[in-house]
Amino acid sequence: MKVMVYKTAEEIAEAVGRIIIKRVADEPSCAIGFATGASPVPTYEYIVSEFNKGNISFKDMKTFNLDEYCDLPVDDKNSYHTFMHENLFDKIDVQAENINFLDGNAEDYDAESARYAEAIKAAGGIKVQILGIGTNGHIGFNEPADEFTDEAFKVTLTQSTIDSNQKYFGEQAMPRYAMTMGIGSIMRSEEIVLIATGEAKAKAIAAAVNGEVTPQCPASILQNHPNVTFFVDEAAASLLK
Repeated sequence: MKVMVYKTAEEIAEAVGRIIIKRVADEPSCAIGFATGASPVPTYEYIVSEFNKGNISFKDMKTFNLDEYCDLPVDDKNSYHTFMHENLFDKIDVQAENINFLDGNAEDYDAESARYAEAIKAAGGIKVQILGIGTNGHIGFNEPADEFTDEAFKVTLTQSTIDSNQKYFGEQAMPRYAMTMGIGSIMRSEEIVLIATGEAKAKAIAAAVNGEVTPQCPASILQNHPNVTFFVDEAAASLLK
């Protein structure tokens, strides 16, 4: 595990953006795993700026998102479908047939999990997976638990996650459930980059990097991955040993 500390979110965005762009330039049809939330937005802005300059094409890239809310229409303004299209997919030349999401409204969640796992396998596996981290150490929507998960599954969101995300929903009550890639699926990615900024993430980063490997801090499992880098600002890194 490597930890890279930067002064600004913009510096992190460029560093992570360059990793994604180089991977796609080297292997145009590769699969990239994308995350939602505030942390990766500057990275997506950097990627869009490089695309607009003509420095990269994403027309053959395949995408897989970490998670999606349940009981929320895909065209809802707060769905992760909408988030990714507004912040990245609609601004680059990725082809619609190459964009993959979990179906948070699937009738059979086990079948949906199997479908997603097979789609990732058919794409040759995820080459680079982007992650954020929750204040409770969650990655994707893998919440603190008694054991690590494997493939995608339906999760009951914790109150701390609901409290963190409710601001995006305003007066609308946010969903209580989501479909998320499991820990095993994330760990099978060839390379993982985790982005964290702000003092609110400092405890989670310290636990993930310096703490014991435990499902009570899901991100701690990344200590066991052969190619993972944390990209953090000074505030998020403030409690690291």
